Amino acid sequence: MLNLSIIHPIKVQNGGLFISRGMGRHPARKLNSWEVIFVEKGTLTIEEEGQLFKVSAGQSLLLWPQRRHVGVEDFPADLKFYWLHFEVQESSLPVESTLTLTVPQHTTPEDPQYVISLFRQFLSEQEKLTRSVALELILLLILQQITLTGSAETQQDDRGVSFAWKAQQLIRTQYHLPVSTATLARELHCNADYLGRVYRRTFHLTLTEAIHRQRVRTAEKFLLSDACSLKEIATLCGFSDVGYFRKIFRKHTGLTPAVWKRRYCKEHINS
Repeated sequence: MLNLSIIHPIKVQNGGLFISRGMGRHPARKLNSWEVIFVEKGTLTIEEEGQLFKVSAGQSLLLWPQRRHVGVEDFPADLKFYWLHFEVQESSLPVESTLTLTVPQHTTPEDPQYVISLFRQFLSEQEKLTRSVALELILLLILQQITLTGSAETQQDDRGVSFAWKAQQLIRTQYHLPVSTATLARELHCNADYLGRVYRRTFHLTLTEAIHRQRVRTAEKFLLSDACSLKEIATLCGFSDVGYFRKIFRKHTGLTPAVWKRRYCKEHINS
């Protein structure tokens, strides 16, 4: 959360509008400036110093200076977001004696359309040959609008989404282990039923389905090679029983591992 006083001199660096082409992801960066992002369409998934954020349409995200941030998902084809870099300088006057803005890091502004109009106004002003103080004034208006945010219910939703994405990251790195809803909840220090609910609400599938899906996707890669037997592939993907592995693989792909291999292995090599 950024506590910004009206006595703090702020300086805009630059801003822009990102429109996805359905490829790539946000690069890893550690900037000297603050960055405010507002998503107009789609969803941006980004991590800052190990904390995951899923920024949906109509939401803002504030990234801190000197903190590494990186995209953890490829840009969806419909993604569109505004970004703005700025600096905040220290003041010798006590902040408590002045009017301050408390800017939350990830939130949903009350009037997203007005925030969009401010960003568009900022970009129009930025195109002018002569730089004016209007850029800083528009930035202050944007930050002020971000402070006009939702209730405790919205904050609880954001917390649930954060838990869901942390669980997703654990599934991707621990699928080969005996991972389950219970083990994920223990690692994230939350209730298993709650984690299951927020994960399903976020990703539209259960944690068990997500674990199986990750294991099957990994198995598909192993099947493209003749280096491992079916039993070895099952073990590497977290299945202790080959028969159960076949059952889950067929459920997710519609094919047995052997049929899948015959159908796709040659195609993969030729491509």
